[in-house]
Amino acid sequence: MRFFEAQTQARGQTRWLLLLFGLTVIALVLAINGALALVWHISLFGFHGYPAYFFTVNTAVTLLFVLGGWWVETSVLEGGGEALARQAGAREAWPASREAEHKLCNIVQELAIAASMKPPLAMVLPHEESINAFAAGWGEDDAVVAVTQGALDRLTRDELMGLLAHEFSHLREGDTRLNMRLAGMVFGLEMIFNMGSSMCEPNQNGERSFLALPGFAIKITGCLGWLAGRMLKAAVSRQREFLADARAVQFTRSRDGLGGVLRKAASEQAYSVRRLHPAVQHMLLIKASGSVHAHWFDSHPPLAERIRRIYGRPVATHPGRLDQFASTRPDTLQ
Repeated sequence: MRFFEAQTQARGQTRWLLLLFGLTVIALVLAINGALALVWHISLFGFHGYPAYFFTVNTAVTLLFVLGGWWVETSVLEGGGEALARQAGAREAWPASREAEHKLCNIVQELAIAASMKPPLAMVLPHEESINAFAAGWGEDDAVVAVTQGALDRLTRDELMGLLAHEFSHLREGDTRLNMRLAGMVFGLEMIFNMGSSMCEPNQNGERSFLALPGFAIKITGCLGWLAGRMLKAAVSRQREFLADARAVQFTRSRDGLGGVLRKAASEQAYSVRRLHPAVQHMLLIKASGSVHAHWFDSHPPLAERIRRIYGRPVATHPGRLDQFASTRPDTLQ
């Protein structure tokens, strides 16, 4: 893997997608203003005047919903990464009494030194048997990395280091903040759609009010904006996963660390994880999904594609073949 090239490509794609996201919000504001202006003309039979501050109010209300959604979603992390991890069922690691968790804490300390950052709090999801992990926190002071019991039980030290290096990348690159803010804005776009839907609903007598016509315009434009926002957020998330994979290879100087983790997860077909806290779903190393093809709304790339990028070609997912593969094809990093 040419990890520096992969990082540059992922960061470049992220910037373009964020620009498109901003343009989507601007387009939504213009579309809602245009739709309501059209409704105003239709309802008043072609009257060309508008009430005072007509477009200003429409723009302000639309932006209020988007920014309000951002505030509601990001308030989930008010207590910091540790509070969110505990809501998902994680507990602090016990290095003094459990050998696997002692190894976990040692690796966290080693990677923190390598990354020149404050060590995040190491936590464990003791009731989760699949191989998975996530990182959470607004910054280094409240950052945590949580790994599942299945990862501790079935990964080698090198693989566990690759898994944690991936999560360290998310913390170092600020992906938690980015994803939560985009999720909040998408939630705000959904609120606009919901507002339009509620304006269109009939009352108990089956009659619709005069708000149904502008409500229909808001519902249609809000739906388009919401879908576009979801697709762009998912696309950003997929690029950040590719970036974190490349950073993990850079940190560890080994493809077989993270590569072995992804291959074991793929060979188990253990994509379905216990239902964790909703705010954690997009933070997981491996998203709960049985699909092998990329979809517009998927927050994670398919495992096969991630493995292919790490090794530079398609690789069998069976972990038992890794040693044979490595012995016949030496691992060279660029």
